[in-house]
Amino acid sequence: MTRPGGGTGDRDPAPRLLVCTRTTAYRHDSIPDGVHALRTLGEFEVDHTEDPAVLERPLDRYGAVVFLSTSGEVLTPAGRDRLAAYVQGGGGFVGVHAAACTEEDWPYYGELLGARFDRHPACQPGRVLVEDPAHPATRELPPVWEFTDEWYDFRTNPRGAVRVLARADESSYEGGGMGADHPLVWCREQGAGRVFYTALGHTADAYRDPVFRAHLRGGVEWAVRAARGGRQR
Repeated sequence: MTRPGGGTGDRDPAPRLLVCTRTTAYRHDSIPDGVHALRTLGEFEVDHTEDPAVLERPLDRYGAVVFLSTSGEVLTPAGRDRLAAYVQGGGGFVGVHAAACTEEDWPYYGELLGARFDRHPACQPGRVLVEDPAHPATRELPPVWEFTDEWYDFRTNPRGAVRVLARADESSYEGGGMGADHPLVWCREQGAGRVFYTALGHTADAYRDPVFRAHLRGGVEWAVRAARGGRQR
């Protein structure tokens, strides 16, 4: 696969992201804020779509495909094949928040993401505990990060199949259902590609929070490096 990243002059062109926000189930009001955040991080060129036909076309020009609070079945059969081939061949994939509520009828997607959404309590303040401060998505976070979100529970604990970057402190909020080991942010490799997922990002305010923006930027950067040939942490 030809990947973006080459070019003339002293600087490579900015990585291009395909940001998908199609929903066929619950739709988050914060989606426009998330798209705006990705456009204004200063690191990426962004193509935004809710058209499933776009993912039926070649994806080689993109450093990563981002599913930003997608929900329900959002891909056609041809789009599924195209996305799987893209990631297996070295493309980056980023899932944000409700991306874990997506493509329930496609087993490969559950493997790709690492875990599927189960339930969440009411949106409320809580604490994120950083496990891996060396990763680009967590290196600018405090060890204990006070945040407000929906605190997703997952049907299975992905630990062992993914590199857990941060977990939820269930003692800091009401309604958690996974116990002391509650992964919330993780990454993994899929074929030659890289996958990053954060369960955070429910509220519009999150996308204006400089700490969350640094978290999001670092996760996307890490996923994009697979497409650009990098092997950094």
